[in-house]
Amino acid sequence: MAKQENDQQIRNLQDENRRLNGETLRLQRAVEELGILNEIAMAINSSLSVEKILDLITQRCVHHLRAEQGAVLLLEEQKSKKPFQTICRVGDNSQPHLPLHFNEQLTGWMLKNRSPLLINDLGNDSRFATGSDDPFPARSLLCAPLVCKGKMTGLLAVFNKKTSGGFSIDDQRLLAIIASESAQVIENARLAEKEKDLQHVQEELHLAFEIQTNLLPKEAPHLSGYDIAGKNTPAKEVGGDYYDFLAVEERKLAFCLGDVSGKGLPAALLMANLQAAVRSQTMAGTSLTSCLERANALLFRNTSSEKFATLFFGCLDAASHVLHYCNAGQNHPFLIGNEIKPIRLSAGGLALGCFESFPFEESQVALKPGNQLIVFSDGISEAVNGAGQEFGEARICELASANRDASASGLIDYIFKAVGEHARNQPQMDDMTMVVVKRV
Repeated sequence: MAKQENDQQIRNLQDENRRLNGETLRLQRAVEELGILNEIAMAINSSLSVEKILDLITQRCVHHLRAEQGAVLLLEEQKSKKPFQTICRVGDNSQPHLPLHFNEQLTGWMLKNRSPLLINDLGNDSRFATGSDDPFPARSLLCAPLVCKGKMTGLLAVFNKKTSGGFSIDDQRLLAIIASESAQVIENARLAEKEKDLQHVQEELHLAFEIQTNLLPKEAPHLSGYDIAGKNTPAKEVGGDYYDFLAVEERKLAFCLGDVSGKGLPAALLMANLQAAVRSQTMAGTSLTSCLERANALLFRNTSSEKFATLFFGCLDAASHVLHYCNAGQNHPFLIGNEIKPIRLSAGGLALGCFESFPFEESQVALKPGNQLIVFSDGISEAVNGAGQEFGEARICELASANRDASASGLIDYIFKAVGEHARNQPQMDDMTMVVVKRV
């Protein structure tokens, strides 16, 4: 009887010991799990890069789940042919090769099911073909989706459990928790990096704006008997419109207004090249037509076929009050005087860059006292309101005719204000540029 009681006590002690050992293991596992989650939580408020956050998460998963390899893949929506991109891989140093290459079968399954996946006999799983020639075959796999605000953004996976028995349900539960906590952390880090990139782009655009602004005339030219002004307002930080004034001789002034196809930085770069070409030819004393022919050849040879530029190029002789001009595809300027109808200055040729060689035509017109020349880009005439109605060239002419007493700069400001009132809350879709030459 005493022996039986003794045996029972031993069995009870053994059961209690096993229970305590189990509790100890569970507590130890819980502490480790909390440690992983705490590191991830700390990363939320850190300034770690995406790469370092991914490395931290993958390292902890590989270590805690006792796996040979781990990887994080992020979903790139722009890349429809290969939406998942391997961003981070972490492995045991004793295993020099990487495991299973994520293929369309696995990523397709994750996109469709969006749930954790546990496979401990991957070689015999009919859903996935691992390939017999893989230098490091994947035997077991544990994978969980990264879901942020209801949207799948990637996946987290570990391969080949080091201990016997493969990955467990507890392993799957932990990886799912880590993936759930990590998704927002990773997305925040990605957004932060995108914001930094955007700030860098904005800084570069601001610098480009300053450079382009410095390329425009600092002040209006002073020419006895004339009131001259110009203004440029780009649709973006930088644009493809420009105007320029160049003193050729004491009583001669060359001026131009150009409009390069497109908007933004590419158009601005092409505009700077065009401006440099026109300036160099003008200062060398080249005729209007020869200047445009050389600028045309330059643009044709150094730009793609869809790129072109329109340009009105004039040279005012203040001694004889004659304007020599050549219009390469630019909106026909208005010459407004006492005549019944304004004169449109159309002589010239096609836009620059359309053909490698093109003969341009020069013409001339006399400027009488009270005459005003209005040169403008299509960003003004084609500005639309909420109903899709354009401001129109006729309205430019009407405003100029009705405000003949205004100064050149005052008239430009008045027309720009009228365009703004016409467009109301509609965004400016194109660069707006205007040059006004008045004989007083």
